[in-house]
Amino acid sequence: MFAIIAELGWPIWPLILASILALALIIERAIALQRKKVVPATLLTDVLGIWKKRQITPEVVAKLEANSPLGRVLAAGLRNERASREGAMQQVEAAGAVVANRLTKNLTLLGSIGSIAPLLGLLGTVVGMIAIFASQQAGSNPQDLARGISVALYSTALGIIVAVPAVLAYRYFRRLVDDYLVDMEEQAERLLETVFAAAKVER
Repeated sequence: MFAIIAELGWPIWPLILASILALALIIERAIALQRKKVVPATLLTDVLGIWKKRQITPEVVAKLEANSPLGRVLAAGLRNERASREGAMQQVEAAGAVVANRLTKNLTLLGSIGSIAPLLGLLGTVVGMIAIFASQQAGSNPQDLARGISVALYSTALGIIVAVPAVLAYRYFRRLVDDYLVDMEEQAERLLETVFAAAKVER
């Protein structure tokens, strides 16, 4: 492996750096986007239980907001339970926009790596072709010709190898975030329905 890297020279280094960065981003997002961290399974039930006991305080809301992305959205609804339903929903949507921005953190960079990696491979291919033409101009040298061909082929292959996992991971994480956002919106609507239905009864 090290012999191949040494043989290919500088065109391989951008691809190596891109692969390391892509792997780091995939691991970071895989950890950050675990369902239990983003949309805890029993959080809405727990919140409704506390609300029905009339134990919602500013401290409880602050703790809920720090709990998870879902907690932040639900906390926005609880902070505005005395407002109109439309006003509360607007605050929930604003909180959802902030959450969406945080959940998609680094995904743009990951997608960019998936798009750029083939171009970096193409750059290595061009460098290899230049080496081939240079060897032919200087006289037929089989070693230089073979080196130019190897640089071209390895660079193309490595560009594809880096791009495919990056693009697949990007699309998977984007879909995962979209699913989470829909789930959070549904749970926030359930919370507001319960809160405002109770408010109507009390009136």
